[in-house]
Amino acid sequence: MHKVVGIGNAIIDLICKVSDDFLYQNKLEKSTMKLISDIELENILRNLKIEQSIAGGSVANSIVGLSHLKNDVAFIGKINDDTFGKMYEESLILKDVNYYYEKKREEFPTGVCIVLITPDAERTMCTHLGGAGKISEKDINEKAIKNSEITFLEGYLWDEGEPKKAFDKAINNANKVAMSLSDLFCVERHKPSFLELVKNKLDITFANEQEIMSLIDVKKFDDVISFAKETNKLIVITRGEKGAIAINKNEIEECSAKKNLKIKDLTGAGDLFAGGYLHGLINNKSTKESLETATEMSSKVIQIIGARLNN
Repeated sequence: MHKVVGIGNAIIDLICKVSDDFLYQNKLEKSTMKLISDIELENILRNLKIEQSIAGGSVANSIVGLSHLKNDVAFIGKINDDTFGKMYEESLILKDVNYYYEKKREEFPTGVCIVLITPDAERTMCTHLGGAGKISEKDINEKAIKNSEITFLEGYLWDEGEPKKAFDKAINNANKVAMSLSDLFCVERHKPSFLELVKNKLDITFANEQEIMSLIDVKKFDDVISFAKETNKLIVITRGEKGAIAINKNEIEECSAKKNLKIKDLTGAGDLFAGGYLHGLINNKSTKESLETATEMSSKVIQIIGARLNN
């Protein structure tokens, strides 16, 4: 029995060090994320030295965080039987994550995110989603879902058509379902669906303050607390400098943000927060302890480059 199985975008992160000139020559705006075409991907990779290749994607980052804390975890994400697909699989297995996906020749290549780090430690990302977002119900390993205490999904994958069917299959077979709302634009694109999920399908929802306020169309945070209590579910919300809060039926716990951090890179902050909270939950910790572990993990990852904890 696995503790948590994650389902998400399988995207290999290729970490590369570049000069500011490289960004200028490739017409890239520093510190942004740009979706790129096949041709752009080829052109950029042609002139790069890859320092590191890491299995990435939001839920995958959370799952690796859970594995780091010695939990038995698994991941399902769509890759192709290509060079980057092999790298992806190897990178997850190296982190003791059970990977449930049969590699085969697919129409689309494995998803790639080229992470360009300039001398000032800023990150500029070029993402080619490839087959990552094409996950379908056929790709969902029913046995892995049934054999996991919690199934963890990401909002990024929620798009009409195939991924939606994959979600439905996962939810229908899960013992308990958690989901991260992922991103403000994601919430705004899928508001009715997400609202239905939070109210009726999910046991645990992770969101930041902006995402949850947009989801339920409110201006005051007190209204979020009222909404969360009404759902009778567990809703965990990060609030930046205001720390984090968990509302579990009528129980409300808060945890303040860590102070005086030397922030290097915010990548993975939310992912590791969710991983830390789930760690507390599956190990029967109190809501307060779970929030503290989540905040600790999140604080550690933003003081290093990338979304992996090294020790």
